[in-house]
Amino acid sequence: MDRHDILEDSNPNVEKVEIVLKTIGPARPSRLRVPSSIKVRDLRRLIASNDNLPIDNLRLILRGNSLCDVKNEADVQIQLNDGDCLIVAVKPKPPVKEGFDNDDDDDDLKFRLPRSSSQWKKRLYSFLHDNLKLPDILLMLIFNLSLKAWMIIIIWFILAPVAHRWDLGPLYILATGFCLILFNLGKRQAGDISAYSIFNEDFRELPGTLNADRLDRDIRAGQF
Repeated sequence: MDRHDILEDSNPNVEKVEIVLKTIGPARPSRLRVPSSIKVRDLRRLIASNDNLPIDNLRLILRGNSLCDVKNEADVQIQLNDGDCLIVAVKPKPPVKEGFDNDDDDDDLKFRLPRSSSQWKKRLYSFLHDNLKLPDILLMLIFNLSLKAWMIIIIWFILAPVAHRWDLGPLYILATGFCLILFNLGKRQAGDISAYSIFNEDFRELPGTLNADRLDRDIRAGQF
């Protein structure tokens, strides 16, 4: 007995609808009876077991929208109508390159909020990611900035029109660039040597530094 038959038998009072499954490829459209209200996770399992498809690479598209199992750490529940058309696609696995699996590289580029994030952050992430379709690298930049950094950015945008009104726009931009450089120089620990000998005590150079004195010594020692 199929999984969807078991589901129907175990829930006789649940309203059932018949949906049309259109699998991308040479397969013909098929029909499947499912509960009218169902979790995307359960629907994906039913379709995978019914058509013997890999559940991990299965993509479902309903009314032009791609269905996801979880949203804001909660299972997504959808409402189906009788005769709804569901597009089923099997995402091909990317080829292995130089002995490494590319899935790990793709996961590293995807940004996900930590589970400990507050509820307003999760809602903001859902709006920016699902509605505005912002790329992951931009989301990473937005959510990794501290509150102090956001305050500085807001103040900068508030002062920018004032500088433009006083014809100080170029100076404002130059000052901003110098401030970014100065505040990101970092601090040397005790005992660290700068790459520029002029900043070191007794003008000490880094080992292996190539200069005119060393070239002269190498020439005199017959190493050239």
